[in-house]
Amino acid sequence: MYSDNVPGKPRNNDTAAPRGNSGDLAMAKRRRQRVAGNWQLDMIYKLFPRLGLWPLKEVVKSRDAFVYLDRGMTICGWIPPEGKYQRWIYGVWTVFLTTFAIVLLDVSLLVSYFKDFRTFTAGQFLTSLQVGFNCFGSSIKSSYTFAGVKRFKQAKKILDRLDDRCTSDEQRSQLHQTVAYCNQCYMAYQILYSLYTTSTFLAGACTGRLPWKLYNPLIDWEASYVHFWLAAIFEYVWMTGVVLQTQMADVYPIIYFLILRTHINLLKERLQRLRSDPTVSEQNNYVELTKCIEDHQLILDYCNTLRPVVSGTIFTQFLLCGIVIGLSIINIVYFSNFWTGLGTAIFLFDLLLQTFPFCYICNMIGDDCGELANNLFHSNWQGAPRYYITSLRYFLHNIQEPIVLTAGGIFIISMATNITVAKLAFSVVTFVQQLNIAEKFQNK
Repeated sequence: MYSDNVPGKPRNNDTAAPRGNSGDLAMAKRRRQRVAGNWQLDMIYKLFPRLGLWPLKEVVKSRDAFVYLDRGMTICGWIPPEGKYQRWIYGVWTVFLTTFAIVLLDVSLLVSYFKDFRTFTAGQFLTSLQVGFNCFGSSIKSSYTFAGVKRFKQAKKILDRLDDRCTSDEQRSQLHQTVAYCNQCYMAYQILYSLYTTSTFLAGACTGRLPWKLYNPLIDWEASYVHFWLAAIFEYVWMTGVVLQTQMADVYPIIYFLILRTHINLLKERLQRLRSDPTVSEQNNYVELTKCIEDHQLILDYCNTLRPVVSGTIFTQFLLCGIVIGLSIINIVYFSNFWTGLGTAIFLFDLLLQTFPFCYICNMIGDDCGELANNLFHSNWQGAPRYYITSLRYFLHNIQEPIVLTAGGIFIISMATNITVAKLAFSVVTFVQQLNIAEKFQNK
């Protein structure tokens, strides 16, 4: 028999103490990390309060989902202020930025191809070419978006009417979550698009080459070290303005239709609750059905308001998506070092963000429309008065037609179309491989 005091045998309290101490240390470490993480989040939410989820006691509208998007469009010169004097000053800014970002950049890229073609390396040429295609498309997308600003205002007024139907805390909670998510989505695009311009600028400038080699008659970048950095910084600022406009044209469909999908889901819940409360009179049930019909009509009006703008924007993206992705893949595989490849990889990821998220949202909206019809059909309409059933039949007939958006009136905006367009990138890569174009560039 061994006692607890036998030498060589650890006592229970001796072993428990270190375990308790290590557990306390680990718990304290996790607590400090949690506090540090909360402090960082608090700092972010103080700078950008709309990124956080606001409590129900605060009044949040659907138009709050566009707070940062509208600020970005204001910087781009697309949303003028209300005052007459401020409009004149803002008009000068709009003309200046539009001229530089939409007109002069395309001209500069074309001139650089003709004037400095022999001085391009293969990697520089592909980087400039992929950006060139995207910039030409960006000019068209930005023009469509700028022309659609009035439609954005009309869409917000429709959302205000839909917000009036969100009376319960559960519905308002869903609206609060979507508003926060839309603003977070905008900020994610802002970071990713800014990361591309910054990484490409640093990769080019730190290797002694201009990032995009834009034609600049004002600064001879080969004259001196100072001239080189002036030209590089000028290109960076110039391209940042263009990328900001491209970001506005790429992110607005996502945000506008994310908030729409929330209102469709809220309508689905209202359809499920039709005639579910036995204490409500038949007349009030009919009034609720009529309001649901009005909600559905507002949703259709919202889509029809934004349809022309979205159609032109996504059509341009579909036309250029496959070619630019193919050029980016060739650049990464054959001609990039680590740093230039990193910038091109970020550019490639941003290209996928131009079409994939919105196509996915359109698919989800199509599925939601099918669920609207199912919820209405399976609602408690048995035994209802004849006038109620007559209105329900009319509503059921109209609600079965899904919401379908098209690009240029030709392509249905969906994941299937997005995948089909993206396949063109592999055709471009295969074409280059079969003709050994990459090897010929490398040999030169």
